[in-house]
Amino acid sequence: MPDDSSIGPAAGRFPATRWSVILAARSGDAAERQRALEAIAAAYWKPVYKYVRLRWSRSREDAQDLTQEFFARLVEKDFLAGFDPARGRLRTFLRVCVDRFAANEAKAAQRLKRGGGAAVLSLDFEGAEGELGRIEPPAPESLEEFFEKEWVRSYFGLALEQFEKECSARGKETHYRLFERYDLDDSERRLSYDDLAREFSIAVTDVTNYLAWARREFRRIALERLRELTGSDAEFRREARALLGVEPK
Repeated sequence: MPDDSSIGPAAGRFPATRWSVILAARSGDAAERQRALEAIAAAYWKPVYKYVRLRWSRSREDAQDLTQEFFARLVEKDFLAGFDPARGRLRTFLRVCVDRFAANEAKAAQRLKRGGGAAVLSLDFEGAEGELGRIEPPAPESLEEFFEKEWVRSYFGLALEQFEKECSARGKETHYRLFERYDLDDSERRLSYDDLAREFSIAVTDVTNYLAWARREFRRIALERLRELTGSDAEFRREARALLGVEPK
């Protein structure tokens, strides 16, 4: 993911405040509640699934059922009603909710046997298993930190996916590819702007301008996504500073 030097502090204003998932989940509008469920699940299902597999030592099948059931009931049972943004971050609250839900396994298992465990979301559990297989299992005492890092990875992945789609829709594939090659490349050799200009057959000034645009647009998308996934303006600002190096205006 881009480091602070790549995306830097925002030059413009913060994005306009949108309904966060907290408000959407409590809406009387079924479509808004569904939007909340989809937004939360998109960012959290992988961290939740991996955390359940490791923290609670569940089999693949049990972890899949618990993950599906947790998100199905998150909005249905208004788990978010207990969230107080003054007391902590949304992702910490959700992790605690997962622990409570998994600890209540006996009742959850009964609901699953009654058919309550039907899949409500289409989730790539096999992909998540593949990712788990490529890492060293964290120590039990560091699983909370593992959950945090997985959420950050999921969040940036969603922002990047949206950015790529928007670049494609706007005919700016080269902008995205430059951003990918320069800001997302983890190789030891850092490409220069001259290298990129030759590779893409464009002027060095175009490299500069394209990357500036790409960083600005990615930051905009990342901030919009972050605003939706935080429970208050204060949390949003703290997370923006921590994750994006952005200082609130």
